[in-house]
Amino acid sequence: MQTIKKISYHSILIDAKIMRLEQSSNKKKRRDDLTNNEEKEQVQNQKNPLTGRETRDRENPINPQTDSADLILVVDDTPSNLQVLFPCLEKAGFKVLVAQDGESAINIAASKHPDLILLDILMPGLDGFDTCRLLKAKVSTRDIPIIFLTALSETANKVKGFELGGVDYVTKPIQQEEVLARIRTHLSLRKMSQRLAAKNEELQQEIETRKQVELQLQKRTSQLQQSLNSEALIRRITEKIRDSLDESQILQTATRELAQILQVDRAKIELYDTSHKTATIVYEYSTSSSKCQGMTRKIAEFRELYQQLLQKKPLQFANLTAELNPKYSRCSRLACPIFDDRGILGNLWLVRPREELFAEFEVCLVQQVASQCAIAIRQARLYEAAQIQVKELENLNLLKDDFLKTISHELRAPMSSIQLAAQTLEKFLSAESAVKKSPTFAKVFKIFQQACQRQKQLVDDLLTLCYIEAKAEKVIKESIDLQAWIFEMVQPFLENARDRQQHLTIDLDEQIPQFECDPFTLQRIITELLNNACKYTPAGETITVKASATEEIVKVSVSNSGVEIPPEEQERIFDQFYRIPNNDPWQYGGTGLGLTLVKKLAELLQGSIYLESEEGLTTFCLELPHSNVESPRASAEG
Repeated sequence: MQTIKKISYHSILIDAKIMRLEQSSNKKKRRDDLTNNEEKEQVQNQKNPLTGRETRDRENPINPQTDSADLILVVDDTPSNLQVLFPCLEKAGFKVLVAQDGESAINIAASKHPDLILLDILMPGLDGFDTCRLLKAKVSTRDIPIIFLTALSETANKVKGFELGGVDYVTKPIQQEEVLARIRTHLSLRKMSQRLAAKNEELQQEIETRKQVELQLQKRTSQLQQSLNSEALIRRITEKIRDSLDESQILQTATRELAQILQVDRAKIELYDTSHKTATIVYEYSTSSSKCQGMTRKIAEFRELYQQLLQKKPLQFANLTAELNPKYSRCSRLACPIFDDRGILGNLWLVRPREELFAEFEVCLVQQVASQCAIAIRQARLYEAAQIQVKELENLNLLKDDFLKTISHELRAPMSSIQLAAQTLEKFLSAESAVKKSPTFAKVFKIFQQACQRQKQLVDDLLTLCYIEAKAEKVIKESIDLQAWIFEMVQPFLENARDRQQHLTIDLDEQIPQFECDPFTLQRIITELLNNACKYTPAGETITVKASATEEIVKVSVSNSGVEIPPEEQERIFDQFYRIPNNDPWQYGGTGLGLTLVKKLAELLQGSIYLESEEGLTTFCLELPHSNVESPRASAEG
């Protein structure tokens, strides 16, 4: 009775129930009478025979436990065992359910789902082994751990319990510490097992998810690989197509490459006439001897077929009537229009056996190749038209050259006669006596000479410019001693500069080696630059001619002070017929051809000319390539 005294506020109820149980003469008869379902429900809801209370579940009003407390089902027909286990388990923090026979235990386990069952083996009716067998047979209770309570110590009984699904044994008489330790151990194992099962389920779900993702990835990878392969094929075909400007070569390459890549029986290209009334097969690639190249179809005879194609939509069909081609009537056909923004040109056809349809990526590939064919065909036709124009221009250029040769003679002949007459007249007048000379006549005669010289220069400039553009001007190179040559060149301009009250200076490097150049062309460049300098340099300012040389270039510059060209005008200064607007204070005339001619002559000598104009100083710099250089001193020594 020591165990009963340890039960605190439940002791009175437990004692009362024990007295009633002792007054019962036959416990077995009481259990046997509870055979129907109604009596089983009464047993399930009866008061605990040890405590005098209703069997408590998770919402025990007397000793409420936390929601996280584990629920233990104790199945035993012996009150003394219950007197030990019930208060011990409650005190340990567990929620406790009690059943006194196997059938009640099965019903309670199915409805309440305890976390662990303490099951007595030796019970009347359903014994512990049978009860365990039935619990393990049900899906809802098979995973509940069962610890057997028994006084049987034979090994055979223990083995049988383990075989039926028990997880452990507790031997009577019961030791509280042992029971609690085993319960906690198996509850911990159950929780770990549940967590492991949950993790396994999560893992399985993740595996399934990953399988789906992997399938999608494989599908996407396959699509990307097809796309990459298609792009590579298109790039290869495009490169081969665009390498040629021959339309027949383009058509041949496109049909052959597509037929080999897609492994089709035939590939062909048909082109429409300008009115889209007929379509002619201009090229065909076939694995058989049958050829359709050169055939022409009337669009009206295949209206349904060409209606979609003329709307720039691809078409795929099988088993067409034999009218299209009797030998290939039972096959799959794919037709993709060849078009660009300027209109539709024709169609690209592919043929393979009827069982083999064209996949979506193959259709896309053929469409892209058809687009590239349209571009290439347009380019080839433009090139062909351009070549015709080039030939026409070449013929016109020959006519122009003949005209230049004729007009140069016709223009120079009268000017030469006028110039010769002026020279003769000058000699005749110089022979007359000074008394007969008239100042007015001399002035007029000078104007006549200047106009004649200016007209001759203009004609020469025009003809030279035309010859350069026609590439008929020839360069005859000679060895030039630049120091002596520049001094000789500048002499005629010294008097002109003095008349205009200008200062003309020469600044040459001491050592300027000889170089190869056309002296006539170089003279025309320097003369034009000096004429411009004298024309636009104000009185009192300076004109400077400089020359220097490096291992690579010979540089000659003409600069004049007191003049500055606006930056916005400098880029156009060498344009043909260009003159600086409203910036000629001296009102000098001109055609705007002088500097254009200078630039073209410099390029004819494989050189360049550029302008620098700032801070009241304008400089034109001529740079010529240094070739066949030989120092004058070294030449003299040699």
